Amino acid sequence: KRDDSILTMSQYTSEYLQEKLQKEFNPIHLEVADLSDGCGGKFSVVIVSDKFEGKPLLAQHRMVNDCLAEELKDIHALTIKTMKPAQWEKQKAS
Repeated sequence: KRDDSILTMSQYTSEYLQEKLQKEFNPIHLEVADLSDGCGGKFSVVIVSDKFEGKPLLAQHRMVNDCLAEELKDIHALTIKTMKPAQWEKQKAS
């Protein structure tokens, strides 16, 4: 058990978040970047998964937020870009 009173930065790494998202979404493509100079407070996620099929953008982002709900208690900022496989293929082709 950690002591939150002495925790001054997030314990999370981009690798940790990537592993958790990988398990949940089985993505075709996944990028997680730590934008906080290593303190783990600000991350960017690009995720392409067929689990987003038939879901509007807001629901896709909620799915990612729900997956990382515990981590978001410590992370200050999370930028999310979700795509369905067809959107990803189209973007790669352009």
